[in-house]
Amino acid sequence: MEFKEYQQRAAETDQKAGEDLESIAVHLLGLAGEAGSVAEAYKKKLRDRDAHGTWKIQLREELGDVLWYVAAVARKVDLDLDDIARANLDKTRNRWLRSSVDQLDKAFLPAERLPRSGRYDFVSGVSSTGRDQITVFLDGVPIGDRLTDASHIDDGYRFHDVFHLAYAVTLGWSPVTRALLGRKRRSVPHIDENEDGGRAIVIEEAIAALAFAYGAMHSHLDGVQRLDQGLLDTITMVSGALEVGTRTAADWEHAILAGHDMFRHLVAHNGGSVEFDAAQSCLTFTRPTR
Repeated sequence: MEFKEYQQRAAETDQKAGEDLESIAVHLLGLAGEAGSVAEAYKKKLRDRDAHGTWKIQLREELGDVLWYVAAVARKVDLDLDDIARANLDKTRNRWLRSSVDQLDKAFLPAERLPRSGRYDFVSGVSSTGRDQITVFLDGVPIGDRLTDASHIDDGYRFHDVFHLAYAVTLGWSPVTRALLGRKRRSVPHIDENEDGGRAIVIEEAIAALAFAYGAMHSHLDGVQRLDQGLLDTITMVSGALEVGTRTAADWEHAILAGHDMFRHLVAHNGGSVEFDAAQSCLTFTRPTR
């Protein structure tokens, strides 16, 4: 049976078929009550174990009642149950299933593509003002400026380029990395401006700062396997108009966790190397040799 047919036939048994506030409230209370009945039915199974031989029949009945009230509430507010089911699948698949990490820039010349594999070296040093600083190398070639924490506290932010590396490797996206490596897609002006330009760079830096602040509140995600939905919603909202908008919340979760994993190693050893392989969507840390 299709959801649409179920919703139509369920309406025939609705004893309070109005669409006024009282009718809707009655059905919402009914939905809440039946959800509790589902839990109660399974509680009896846990309590009585094999002695409760009809628990599946009871659970099916209670779940059916939940479905009836869901269909009724949806109908009263002019929502289609088929559409609700499709939207829910889209939402849950985006949250929990990663997409294939294809190259977003595969149609461009090699000189305009993000590197697919290599090694980043984070070499520690001291600035002229006596602050800890990091110089970053890609396969032995220095990239970008020397970085300090740029903060009143030593929080390790000088290593934050590893977050941009994680985005490049696991999402196939990083305007910041493109700028650092001189790999902007200048052959197509509107891509160069809209995807690789200043606005995209600011968005990525903002995402990195947000993820860093979130991580700092949670031991830089040591032992964390899942991120709060609110964080992922904010990130997908601000980046949705860019090409990275094709990536799922699950992709972002993987990218942020991978970046923080490397970050923790770098901070713990005050530097080191990160080998990356975009084809495998992985980063591997090696401690410094000196």
